[in-house]
Amino acid sequence: MEELRNEYPRPQFMRKEWKNLNGKWDFRFGHENWQEIIVPFVFQSRLSGIGSNRMCDRVTYRKTCRLPEEWKGKEILLHFGAVDYECKVFVNGRYQGKHEGGNVGFSMNITEALTWEGEEIVAEVFDPCKDETIPRGKQYWLQEPDSIWYTRTTGIWQTVWMEPVNSDRIQCLKYTPDIDNGTVRIDYSHTGNKSDCTLELDISMDEEEVARVSVSHPEMAGNITVDVFHNQIFRTSTHHGGWCWSPDNPKLFKVKAVLRRGKETADEVESYFGMRKIHTDQGMVYLNNRPFYQKLILDQGYWKDSLMTARCDEDFKKDILLAKEMGFNGCRKHQKTEDPRFLYWADRLGYIVWEEIGACVQFSDEAVRRTIDEWMEVVERDYNHPCIVTWVPLNESWGVPFISVDRRQQEFSQTLYHLLKSFDSTRLVVGNDGWEMTETDLCAIHNYDHGEKNDEKAHAKFRESLSCREELLYTYTAGRKIFVDGWKDRGQPVLLTEFGGISFAEQDDKAWGYTCIRDGAELEKEYERILDAICASDSIAGFCYTQLADVEQETNGLLTCDRVPKIRTEIIRKINDRVNKKRIRI
Repeated sequence: MEELRNEYPRPQFMRKEWKNLNGKWDFRFGHENWQEIIVPFVFQSRLSGIGSNRMCDRVTYRKTCRLPEEWKGKEILLHFGAVDYECKVFVNGRYQGKHEGGNVGFSMNITEALTWEGEEIVAEVFDPCKDETIPRGKQYWLQEPDSIWYTRTTGIWQTVWMEPVNSDRIQCLKYTPDIDNGTVRIDYSHTGNKSDCTLELDISMDEEEVARVSVSHPEMAGNITVDVFHNQIFRTSTHHGGWCWSPDNPKLFKVKAVLRRGKETADEVESYFGMRKIHTDQGMVYLNNRPFYQKLILDQGYWKDSLMTARCDEDFKKDILLAKEMGFNGCRKHQKTEDPRFLYWADRLGYIVWEEIGACVQFSDEAVRRTIDEWMEVVERDYNHPCIVTWVPLNESWGVPFISVDRRQQEFSQTLYHLLKSFDSTRLVVGNDGWEMTETDLCAIHNYDHGEKNDEKAHAKFRESLSCREELLYTYTAGRKIFVDGWKDRGQPVLLTEFGGISFAEQDDKAWGYTCIRDGAELEKEYERILDAICASDSIAGFCYTQLADVEQETNGLLTCDRVPKIRTEIIRKINDRVNKKRIRI
């Protein structure tokens, strides 16, 4: 148990040398006595070795490690994959810095604090359990999980690691594909002296060289555009072994980036990108200029014994493969920014991702600042993943509870939309998933009014509410308007992005769902009934079913919390395959 989650934690930007710091750490609540914890699992989880659901705002981690002798003379970077929520770091008693935000990670150069005789790392974490103005997502601010709210995540929940680097090194590689012209723009930055440096980029596909680029005396930050299709239109066609990324054809270009100082290699990084385009037109979503009907599954990213941290890398791969077996081509990662290892497997296996961060509950100046700060970090970290096609900055008016009447909250929704579009013009943005939308690229609607299994009146009403664009846009869901007053339908694609939520859990009195059934046979019939209503609609451009797997008391997954299918995956796939719309009426 000394070393867990030992796969390389940053697959988009890989260096050969690194040291995993997962495993046993000292840990304490507040100023209590030290005990042992297994990182990267939070103390609330069983795999941490503690498994306590106590309310505690402040915890401290401590670990001593020795660095390899061959690392001497290099700069040492310390990386935390993610720490929820605020973290101050000390090395050998010297303060190194702090980071606020639990969704993505942070790094620091700790070279000056090292003794090379055994290094003590201390991380002091502040995670206010009841603060409703931090981006907390599904983490409940009360002690016991209930309804759609889950056990909290406090402290280190992704891999901690170190790596040695030279003072001259590559800092960033950012890929912006353009399939219409067959090119990719590569933005780069480095720390070397440009008069003595050369940046070399080797790009390959399926072990064959596609392009080799050398930039002599590169500026500290710059960009180059590379022709990767070589002006051959057939590269965009999957019928000819196309090089465009899609769920059916997850082609990735490998990149080997080398920064040379004179004739010496100063830094070497392995990376990758995908050639992919997503846009909308006439009420339909297009992937690589072809109509693309999204069949998504809502994925909370929780595991029974480890909560928001996957037990192993294989868990990410397993979730994606099970979803694809059921006929889904992607997921909406709900109220969680997922580990980069999940995004890597989605890139590799061909799986669309809509990405979110955890929402605040209340609106305030601090909530606005915190949300914007975390979104900028998320976009910077995950920009290169071709699997991500949509950003979802708000969900069901969480954090903006009075958006229907409060102009400030409407401005915040608009700000998030335009901010994300200004940083990333290659993806779609949903302004407020569910209802009460302002600016948005997609009209994303939530509707759980499908009725219990014998309520035929509710069945008919649900089917009618999905039947055409007018019904979809002007039927109130959860008592909310689809658009805030002052905004209206502009012909955006309409997607049903939450529905279903059928609970089936044997002998569980705490089981919760939007409707409940008794066994797998009933689950099959109810799923088929609801999907038939979607299939009958001529205006729905895609869907996202709630949900992939059970989470604690919310037992409405198609899989159990242990990822066991409640009914055979081929049954769900057969039903999903019937929904295959190519053109949408607007």
